[in-house]
Amino acid sequence: MPPAMTDILDIWAVDSHLVNDAGITVDFLLPTGIFIQMDVPREATLQHIKLLLWKQAQSYPLFTFLGQMEAYMFECVNQTAVHEELEDETRRLCDVRPFLPALKLVTRNCGRAEKLLDSKIGVLISKGLHELDALQDPEVKEFRAKMIRISEEKMQKLQLLTWMEWLQCSFCPLLEPSVPDSILDKLHGGQIVIAVRFDNSQIVSLKVSPHTSPSTLTEQAVRKWLTTHGKEEEEGNSNNFVLRVSGRLEYLFGDHPLIQFKYIRNCVTNNESPHLTLIDSCTVKEMFEKELSTIGAVVNRKSSNPPLPLPPKRRATSQISTCVWDVMVPFTIVLVKGSKVNAEETVKVQVRAGLFHGTELLCKPAVSTETFGKNEHVWDKTLEFEINVCDLPRMTRLCFAVYAVMDKVKKQKSTKNIHAKYQTIRKAGKVHYPIAWVNTMVFDYRGQMKTGEIILHSWSSFPDELEEMLNPIGTVQTNPYTENATALHIKFPAYSRPTVFYPPFDKILEKAADIARNSDCVTMAGRGGKKFHIELKEIMERDPLSQLCENEKDLIWTLRYDCRENFPQSLPKLLLSVKWNKHEDMAQLQALLQIWPKLSPRDALELLDFNYPDQYVREYAVHCLRDMSDEELSQYLLQLVQVLRYEPYYDCALSRFLLERAQANRRIGHFLFWHLRSEIHMPAVSVQFALILEAYCRGSIPHIEVLKRQVEALTKLKAVNELIKLGTIKSTKSKAKEAMMTCLKQSAYTDTLSNLQSPLNPSVILSGLNVEKCRFMDSKMKPLWIVYENKLLGGESLGIIIKNGDDLRQDMLTLQILRLMDMLWKEANLDLRIVPYGCLATGDKSGLIEVVSASETIANIQLTNSNVAATAAFNKDALLNWLKEKNSG
Repeated sequence: MPPAMTDILDIWAVDSHLVNDAGITVDFLLPTGIFIQMDVPREATLQHIKLLLWKQAQSYPLFTFLGQMEAYMFECVNQTAVHEELEDETRRLCDVRPFLPALKLVTRNCGRAEKLLDSKIGVLISKGLHELDALQDPEVKEFRAKMIRISEEKMQKLQLLTWMEWLQCSFCPLLEPSVPDSILDKLHGGQIVIAVRFDNSQIVSLKVSPHTSPSTLTEQAVRKWLTTHGKEEEEGNSNNFVLRVSGRLEYLFGDHPLIQFKYIRNCVTNNESPHLTLIDSCTVKEMFEKELSTIGAVVNRKSSNPPLPLPPKRRATSQISTCVWDVMVPFTIVLVKGSKVNAEETVKVQVRAGLFHGTELLCKPAVSTETFGKNEHVWDKTLEFEINVCDLPRMTRLCFAVYAVMDKVKKQKSTKNIHAKYQTIRKAGKVHYPIAWVNTMVFDYRGQMKTGEIILHSWSSFPDELEEMLNPIGTVQTNPYTENATALHIKFPAYSRPTVFYPPFDKILEKAADIARNSDCVTMAGRGGKKFHIELKEIMERDPLSQLCENEKDLIWTLRYDCRENFPQSLPKLLLSVKWNKHEDMAQLQALLQIWPKLSPRDALELLDFNYPDQYVREYAVHCLRDMSDEELSQYLLQLVQVLRYEPYYDCALSRFLLERAQANRRIGHFLFWHLRSEIHMPAVSVQFALILEAYCRGSIPHIEVLKRQVEALTKLKAVNELIKLGTIKSTKSKAKEAMMTCLKQSAYTDTLSNLQSPLNPSVILSGLNVEKCRFMDSKMKPLWIVYENKLLGGESLGIIIKNGDDLRQDMLTLQILRLMDMLWKEANLDLRIVPYGCLATGDKSGLIEVVSASETIANIQLTNSNVAATAAFNKDALLNWLKEKNSG
C-alpha cells in the first residue's frame, strides 16, 4: 500500500513517498557565501552529513578560508519556525525535521560543551532553552541561575563518589517498609529457595533465611560455586560481585534483609522462586566510569571558564523599604482599561476583582462600572477593597473576572454562543456571562508589593464552579497566547518610596512574641471550660471533609494550644480557622507552627492543597515529607507534581524537595521527568515545568542520554500510529499492517527502538522489537501493540500498548488509587492479590499501557460461565465464581 502523505510539505513524515528513496536533496549555505545543493541520506547523522559536505566543498571556491571542520555546526529553521542551532551532531536528519531541507553552516561559539548540553536538554523536554532565555522575567532568570549553580555543585560531588555510592544513587533498591506475618507464614520451613546464576550460565540453588542480607547471600553462593566447580579462591571473592534481579536492571545490596526487597517479597507472595544473577563488579565500575566521563565533559570544561562577576550587594531591606505592616490604608488598584474584549458593541461589560488567600475571600469583591465598546473598554477607575494593606497575607492573590451584563430575556442574539453553564443571575432582570478571568499575586517572588502598570492577558476557559464570578484556584500565570487574549490594564499604586516589602520570618516571630507579652497568659494558653474541650474533641473527631462553621473556627483558634497538645493531627482544621486577613493572628500562627509536633508524611500531604497557600505552612509540610521513604514517595509522586500548580513562585520548598529526591534516586527522577513532560504543552504550567525539568537534567547529566533514547523511541512510534490512522482510512487493514511492518523494519526505526529502558519501568531493558508479533488494535485511535524482547538474561518478551489520541491521566489516577488501597490493605495484613498494570502518560493525549499477558477479559469470564451468550453480560455470579475458582486456597 502506498500510504498518503499527512502533509504535502511534511517531507519527513513516515508515510512520505520519499521513505524508500536513498536520499533527500538538501540546500547548504556556507559561511563563505557558497551555496551547495547535494543529496544526503535521510537517516544519516548530522556528523556524517557534515563530513559529506566537507568533501563536496573542496571542489568549490574559497574552501581554504573555512579552516577546521570542527569549528562549525549546522543551523536550521525547525518545525516551529524558530532558528535552531544543531549542537548535538549524533541526531539523525530525519529526527531533526527541518521545516525545509536547508542547512546553514555557522561558526561555533566558545563553550561548546555548555551549548551541546543546552541543545540536548531542549530536545529532551520538548521546549528549547532559547525560549526560556528570551523571557524577560527576573524570577525565571534568578531561578535558573540558582539551579545551575546547585546542579554544578552536585555534579562535582558526584565525581567524588565511589562506585558503590553511585550504584545506591542510580539504582536504589526497591524496599518494602515492613514485613507482615502473613508473608512469613508462606515460607517453607521458614526459608526462601533462591536460584543464583553465575557467568550467564551456571545456576546454584540456595536455602536461606528471609532475614539474610544480600552480602551474606552472595558469600554463600560464591562459596557453593567454588565447591561445585573447583575454582580457585581468588577467582570467587564475594566482594567482586553484586546481586541483580534476573531479567531486570534492579540490584540487591545494602544491609536490608532479603524479605524487605520488593522483588523477593512479590516472589514469596506468589509462591515463586526468586532468580538472581551475580554481576562482576568490574561491569558496574565500567558503567560508573562511563557516566563520570559524561559528567566530566561538561563540568570540567565549565570550571575552566572564568567565573561570572558577582552581582552588586543589596542594601538591607529595612534600610530601603517600608514594612507592609506599617501601611494602614485600604488596598486599592486602578483599573485602566480592557482590550480585545470578546463582546458585542451593544453589550455592557463589567469587571469584578477579589482578594483571596487560597479559597478564602479576604474581603468583599470590588466591582467596576458598566461600559460599552467595540473592542476596547476604558474604566480608568480606582477599585478600593475593604481591607488595609497591613493585613494582606504574603500569598494574597488578586483575581479578576470580565463579564457581560445583559437584560434577562427569552432569546437574545448576542448570547447564543455562550454556554449555559457559565450563566449566573445576579439580580432581578440581569444576567452575567463570564468572558475572561485572570489572576496575579499582590507580592512578587521577593516579597515586594507590586507597583506600576501591568498588562494581564486573560484566560477564556472557565471551571464549572466559580466563586463570585472569580476563579481563585486558577493559575497566576498570564495567557502566553497574547494575540487574541483579553488584556486587562491595571495599575498598582506606590504606597511608599521606594518599595513596600513583606516582613522576613524573624520579624514575624518578633511580632508574635510582642503579642504574647502583651496578652493575658490564660488567654494565650487557650484554657477553656470542660464543656469547650468536649466540643473541641467532637470537632476534631469529625470527618476531615466536613465544613466548619464560624463559631467552631473561633473555638479552635481560642483553644489552639490545646489542639497542639491533644490533637496535633488537627493542624489543617486550625489553619482553616485562622483569620488570615489579620496580620496579628497570622504572626501568632507562625510562632505556634514552630513548636507544632511533626506530622506523619501522609497527614502532611493535605497541607499542600490549595486551601493552605501560606509559604511557611507549605515549608512545614515539605519538612514532614522528608521522612517519607523512596517507595512511599513514588506512590504519591503523581499528586505532588499536580500540586506544583498551586505554587505561585518557581523557587519553592516543594520543587526543591522533588528535585533533591529525584537527583538522589534515579527511579524517582525517571517518573518525575515523565509526569512533568507529559503536561509541558499546557500553557498555564509550561514555563514552570520546563524550569524544573531543566534543573533536573542539569543535576542528572548521565540520565539525559537514557531519557533521550526513550523520547526518540516514542516519537517514532507516534509517527507509526499516525501512518496507521491514515492507512486504515484509505486502505484495508491488511495493507495498513503491511505498511506498519515495513516501517518498523527500517534501520532508522530498529536502531531508535532498540536497547532502551522502558518508560513504564526503568528496571526493564527493551532490547529489540519482535516485529512479527507487533500489530495495531481496532479501536478508534488505532493504538499500537508493540512486542519487545527483554535484553537481560532470563527476561521474557513483553508487550506495550502505545496510545496516541487518548488522555491516560484518568487511567493513571485510577490505578494509583488501587495501588494505594492495596498498600493500606497489606499494612492491615489483608492481601487481595491486586496486580495493577503499568500506565504512563507521556505527552498530550499520548502514553503507554503495560500488556498483562496472563489475564482474562471480563467478557470472556462471563461468556464462559453462562449458558446463553446473549445474557452473559447480565450474569452477576460469573466473576465471583471465577475468583473463587482461581483462589481456592
